[in-house]
Amino acid sequence: LGRARRSRSSGGLILLSARHGVPPNSTPARIRRRWDRETRAVPAPGRSPATFPIPVFDEELKSRLARGGALSKGETSSQAKGARRAVLVLPDQLSLEIGALKGAKARETEIVLVESGEWLTRRPYHRQRLAWILLSQRTFALEAADAGVAVRVRRGDASISALLADASAEQLVAMEPAEREVRAELAPLVAEKRLRFVPHDGFLTTAADLDRGRTTEGWRMDRFYQGVRQRTGILMTADGKPVGGKYSYDAENRKRWDGTPTAPTPPEFAGSLLREEVVREIETRFKAHPGDLDVDAIPASRAEIDRMWAWAKRACLPNFGPYEDAMSRRSRGVFHTRISPLMNLHRLLPRTVIDDVVAMDFTLSSKEGFIRQVLGWREFVYQVHRATDGFRKGRAKGEAPLPPPGDGGYERWAGKRWAPLAPAPAGVDGGARPNALRADLDLPPAWWGTESGLACLDHVVGDVWAEGWSHHITRLMVLANIGTLLGVSPRELCDWFWIAYVDAWDWVVEPNVLAMGTYGETGMPTKPYVSGSAYIEKMS
Repeated sequence: LGRARRSRSSGGLILLSARHGVPPNSTPARIRRRWDRETRAVPAPGRSPATFPIPVFDEELKSRLARGGALSKGETSSQAKGARRAVLVLPDQLSLEIGALKGAKARETEIVLVESGEWLTRRPYHRQRLAWILLSQRTFALEAADAGVAVRVRRGDASISALLADASAEQLVAMEPAEREVRAELAPLVAEKRLRFVPHDGFLTTAADLDRGRTTEGWRMDRFYQGVRQRTGILMTADGKPVGGKYSYDAENRKRWDGTPTAPTPPEFAGSLLREEVVREIETRFKAHPGDLDVDAIPASRAEIDRMWAWAKRACLPNFGPYEDAMSRRSRGVFHTRISPLMNLHRLLPRTVIDDVVAMDFTLSSKEGFIRQVLGWREFVYQVHRATDGFRKGRAKGEAPLPPPGDGGYERWAGKRWAPLAPAPAGVDGGARPNALRADLDLPPAWWGTESGLACLDHVVGDVWAEGWSHHITRLMVLANIGTLLGVSPRELCDWFWIAYVDAWDWVVEPNVLAMGTYGETGMPTKPYVSGSAYIEKMS
């Protein structure tokens, strides 16, 4: 974090040091004054994180609310809320085009956002994950204000439910949470009629699609995927046949990558005071969290997201298919698009992604391979998780959730217990513990960065703690495969993935790890996905 970061302001390009936080003398006076106010406001050690100041964002939001017409001159967000319908937007619902915000009139709507210290520290999450959430949510708030929508932010150390319970007496409306854990936390507010849910329409499939994908042996992704293709007409001919004659080109997409064609370098995004404020908050309020932090890697604004997606379409997708299973020391991502965090936050909608890819002109094997990841696997794991109540249904007594959220082995690695800013609320537990193989080994410290002597494991773990991401084959065939071969507890490995990855939410991480990765849950995968070194050598 000592390297210079760049920020663009109305005064042009300015260099900001993330370590020292000192803008150069050439920085415009207006920006320097704001920077100076923010620097003086950073809490001294021991000051309550609940009062941690966020002056750059708060001032910018107030300014944009007034400029966009959401507030009258001299009016505050709290004064404006009475005449508007209050819509709770959770941190992974950051779009004006879905849920209760879809079709809403700006002047009749107020968005309520929550920055909960308890939720952000419920587990020892990767610093980069915190940065993705905070920066994305605050940028979304500014964009909503520009659109004339009033925005109110509830911020504190308490849980999401506690901050909402204290917010006001009016009923909130929200799109149903994708996460089972958040649905459970908010259930008391729903029961008290303080909160009302509308259906989640950020996904492209339904429970009926999942039912059609069920066999006598369980749910099967290929059957689910074929049914969704048939229903939607995506990559289908006019007479109802799959384009090219096959539903899947997976067998053709298993090439080893030898460095040719050249793998693209992901774009970086110019620094700003808003980004630096997030850095300073994480390094102060959330300094105990593990992992490296690089806010320049996060596309936050609408223009940055469009640029990231344009890069992915141009530089990644034409070569994605053949090399989607390839692993390499020379490139962490090879030709993977890295858009999963954006889709899971709903900053980039899956419908947009699918429509754009269908319209592109490139090889069918790459096109189908990518669409299968989004329309097939991503939708499949969400629907399975929803249908099974997070794999809680039908569990044996010994597989029932334990009370506290798990730390993924953090305490054994760090030598101290993880300390969230506040206790987890009622309804939040440690998650289901399916364990068909009866694996119970504690997760070794190698997953936290202690050298293991296994080059593939150490390399991938290093990549994960560097940026909070790796592609699906290193997740499945290195991290999960080795954990399964060792007999690591599926629940603890799942908690580690939830903690370490920027795109991890319960609906995606639990099916991928508890079922696909470790075979703890057997109703979804067709077999345990394990291999020796031959597969890893072949694909790298």
